[in-house]
Amino acid sequence: MRRSRAAADALETILDAIPPASGAVVMGTGIVSIALSLDGQETLSRVLLALDAAAWVILAILLPARAVRDSARFRGDLRTPAAFTAVAGTAVLGTRLTLLGWNWAAGALLLIALGLWLGLIGPVLRHWRTPTVGASFILTVGTESLALLAAAIALAEHADWLLIASLPPFVLGLGFYLFVARRFDVGQLATGRGDHWVTGGALAISTVTAGRIALAGGQLWSSSGAVSVFKDIALVLWALTLLWLPVLLFAEVRWPRGRYSVRRWSTVFPVGMYAACSFVVGKVASAQAITDFARVWVWVALAVWALVATGLVRAAARALGHALERQASSGRPA
Repeated sequence: MRRSRAAADALETILDAIPPASGAVVMGTGIVSIALSLDGQETLSRVLLALDAAAWVILAILLPARAVRDSARFRGDLRTPAAFTAVAGTAVLGTRLTLLGWNWAAGALLLIALGLWLGLIGPVLRHWRTPTVGASFILTVGTESLALLAAAIALAEHADWLLIASLPPFVLGLGFYLFVARRFDVGQLATGRGDHWVTGGALAISTVTAGRIALAGGQLWSSSGAVSVFKDIALVLWALTLLWLPVLLFAEVRWPRGRYSVRRWSTVFPVGMYAACSFVVGKVASAQAITDFARVWVWVALAVWALVATGLVRAAARALGHALERQASSGRPA
C-alpha cells in the first residue's frame, strides 16, 4: 500500500511538471542527432536517436495521462503555439528515421504529426495572443516540419506526389513566420527563457526544408528550373537565418540566463538546426564554406544539448526530492 501510494504521488509530480512545450525535448534531441548523422558521426547520432525515441514514447504515454488527470489545464495548453512542439518533435524524429532507411516508420510518424497539426491549428489560431514571443514561432516550426518529413520520405521512396504535397506546408510555414515576426516583441531577446532562439530556428527549418525539396526535386522533377528556384530559396533563407545568429549570441552574452528551463530545449533545437540546415544547403549549393561552418557548429550544438540535458536531469531530481520532502512533512508514509 505504501509503495503504491508513493508511486501514485510520484506520477502526479511528473504529470504536474510536464509543460505544453515538453515536445521541444524531442525536437532538440532529434535535430542534433540528424546533424551528427549528416556529419558522419553515426555512433553519437544513434545514441541521441535512442534517447529521442525514448523521450517520444514517454511523452506519448504521459501526455494522455495528464489530459485525464487535469483536462481543463490540458485543453488550455492545446491553445498555445508551444503545443506544436508535439508536431515538430514527431516529424523531426521521423526525418531522422529516414536516414536509417526506416521509411515505413517515418510514414507512420508523418500521419501522426499531420493529425496533431490538424487538431491544434484551429484552437491555437482562435486563441492567438499578441505581441508574440519566441514560442509563437513554433507555429512555423510545426508546419515546416511536416514539409520537411514529407520531402525526406519523397526523396527516399522516389514519391513525386509526396514531394508535391510538401509544398503547401512549406509555403504556409513561411507565411506563418511573417505573421508571427510582424507581431514579435523584440524585448523577448532580453527576457525570453530560451524560446527566443526560435526566431532563428523557425527560419532554419524553412531553410533545410527548401534544401530537401531541391535535393528530392533533382531526382524526381524533369524541370531543372524548379529545382534551381528551390536552391536559390534555400540559399536566401540560409543567409537570413545566419543574420539572426550574431543577434542571438549577443543576447546570450548581454542578458545571461543560466538557470534551467524547459524552454531551453527551444534553444537546443535552433542551435542544432543551424548545423543541419548548413549541411543540406552546403550540399545543394556545392558550397564548401557552408559545409565547413556546419562541421564546426554541430559540436556547438552537441555541447548545448549536453548542458541542457544535464539541467533537465538535475531539475527532475530536485522535483522528485521536493515531492518526497512534502510527503515526509505531511506525515504520509513514503
